[in-house]
Amino acid sequence: MAKAGDVRSVWLRPRRATRGEPPLTVTRIVEAAVALLDEEGIDRLTMRRLADRLAVVAPSLYWHVDTKDDVIDLAVDAVFGEVPAGTGHAAHWREDVTTVLTAWRTALLRHPWAAAVPARRRPTIGPNFLAWMEVLQSTLARAGFAGPALSAATWALYNHVMGSASTETALHITDEERRIGQEQLLTHRDRYPTLAANGYLYDDDWTGSFTAGLAYLLDGLEARLGSVFKGASDQ
Repeated sequence: MAKAGDVRSVWLRPRRATRGEPPLTVTRIVEAAVALLDEEGIDRLTMRRLADRLAVVAPSLYWHVDTKDDVIDLAVDAVFGEVPAGTGHAAHWREDVTTVLTAWRTALLRHPWAAAVPARRRPTIGPNFLAWMEVLQSTLARAGFAGPALSAATWALYNHVMGSASTETALHITDEERRIGQEQLLTHRDRYPTLAANGYLYDDDWTGSFTAGLAYLLDGLEARLGSVFKGASDQ
């Protein structure tokens, strides 16, 4: 259990002073980490393997990072920095929200290991991610959300894109598993009539589901704004 005074996030701790010119930089470490994670996945990342890729000894990494979690935090933020954050000044707020969430999803699918990382108990507060989050929240604020409503809208959208990307990257099912699974649903259609009738195990239009789900959320948020403004005008 973390102690009250502990600061675990790499983004919130002061950088350690170096002696002379170390052979490594944080940029080099992060680039190598992203490449290793892309090739082998998060379970294969160790400080020793990262050091081998950089052709250095593992202790030299600790001049720049304290733990493997630091490396992962830095790598995730680098992923979000691959596309600069937008300006948040589209003609309609829904366009800006769609731009942000689509960019997040694209980044996460390009680096599948990253999709599961935000679910850890460490905050995603790197500068690249925060730049995108600032666009999202300022867009929602411009639309009329404030206070708890702004927070709720933000997290509803955040959870949609993160859940969509993590499920798409983590779920692996073979054609044979689909076939047998669907046959079992049909056999037990009395218990699962809707799943059997709609080909539940063949539903893998990830992009279509993400886009439609986002539209549902935005419709709901827009309707919520409309009811708030109507209520205010009626008073």
